Amino acid sequence: MSIVEGTLYVVATPIGNLGDLSERAKEILSGVDVVAAEDTRHSRQLLRRFGIDRPIVALHEHNERAQVEQLVERLRAAQTLALVSDAGTPVVSDPGYHLVRAAHEAHCRVISIPGPSAAIAALSISGQSAERFVFEGFLPAKPVARLQRLELLRHESRTLVFFEAPHRVVDTLGAMVQVFGAEREVTYVRELTKLYETARLTRMAELLDWVRGDAVQQKGEIVIVVRGAEAAPEAGAKAGEDALNILLEELPLKQAVTLAAKLTGVNRNRLYEAALRLREE
Repeated sequence: MSIVEGTLYVVATPIGNLGDLSERAKEILSGVDVVAAEDTRHSRQLLRRFGIDRPIVALHEHNERAQVEQLVERLRAAQTLALVSDAGTPVVSDPGYHLVRAAHEAHCRVISIPGPSAAIAALSISGQSAERFVFEGFLPAKPVARLQRLELLRHESRTLVFFEAPHRVVDTLGAMVQVFGAEREVTYVRELTKLYETARLTRMAELLDWVRGDAVQQKGEIVIVVRGAEAAPEAGAKAGEDALNILLEELPLKQAVTLAAKLTGVNRNRLYEAALRLREE
């Protein structure tokens, strides 16, 4: 594999099982001029495990903005750079956004070396719909801010994916029960790709009781996948009528009703009655 001069490679690394580091990732990490890592000690151990010896610089949440200019200058000087985080795909709830954006703005090439992502891996085994989903990352640590964020998501119909720290998970699940309700379906995914990987699909209240009563479940890397809210009938009807109102300006009544029903899922007969009412108005 040839490495392109002046390129930033965004390299996904294992989230647990070292066997998940791709051959392509190994080649890139072996060949770049420098590796930018969230934790240099952690990443140096990973590189040594695969016999890779490259210069490493720190790029974390506390120094990223200060480091970006220097790293982009390396790219402009035709050097090659690999961006890695402690685990998984960089930038996704990890440092790297400012560097990637700056590289684009400097007209440097940015290439993805895809691989593990805890959010996608958890979603894939959750038993929840993956047709449409929202990745929310980590919720705020403070209780009031956490509740406020969850309240904003109470009526979100797409599947919700969260990361959570072990020492906050019981409090977070308690807040989710409070906001989403005891019966909302949820999947608890822990220690992905590791020996004690867990994926349990249950109800919110049951999950809270289980995790609260088992200290083991309060350890490790945690992903919480929450089923989206059922669409409120009133909200759906309004969306249908709004779409119908627009379509009636351009289409015959029956065609507008049929298309609005397909777009919004609102009952066709209900939309037909609404169309007649709108015509009269």
